[in-house]
Amino acid sequence: MTQTQTLFNGQWLRLRKRGRWEFAERTNPGGGVIIVAVTDEDRIVFVEQWREAICAKTIEMPAGLVGDRDGGPDETAVAAAQRELLEETGYRAGRVEFLMAGPSSAGMSNEVIAFVRAFDLVREGVGGGDRTENIVVHEVPRIEAARWLLGKAREGYSIDPKLFAGLYFLDHAPELFAPNST
Repeated sequence: MTQTQTLFNGQWLRLRKRGRWEFAERTNPGGGVIIVAVTDEDRIVFVEQWREAICAKTIEMPAGLVGDRDGGPDETAVAAAQRELLEETGYRAGRVEFLMAGPSSAGMSNEVIAFVRAFDLVREGVGGGDRTENIVVHEVPRIEAARWLLGKAREGYSIDPKLFAGLYFLDHAPELFAPNST
């Protein structure tokens, strides 16, 4: 097996090289989590924020790191989702269910992203993120979500393609989101 060389160690990422491949490793133990959150009024919750890595405003579903400094090393994706949803959007979920997990960019990173579904949302605050973030919360009628996202792209926002996976789950796999599903 080819030896792995560490090129750089950061707080959240490590840059590695194995053979001719350079890739990033997440240093937090749990990867990330994306939250598919729909209000009782059938409005999908999106967040808007500046992302320094791409020097652009993005539209995303609420998301965050699992096991980061707030959650601790034993945090689950479901627990991180509950924490991040409240922090970013001001909504508390009555129930959160794990859906699936997979690589965010298998050719570039070892990061694994989990999708979860948040149910029974109750507004407890304004959201906006922690003191280092400036998150804007958007609630978009589910039936208009894809069109709204494409409109935001035309306005110059970067749209996370994983949003469309979340919309696909809602539209084509309702049994995954049924209240009594396993």
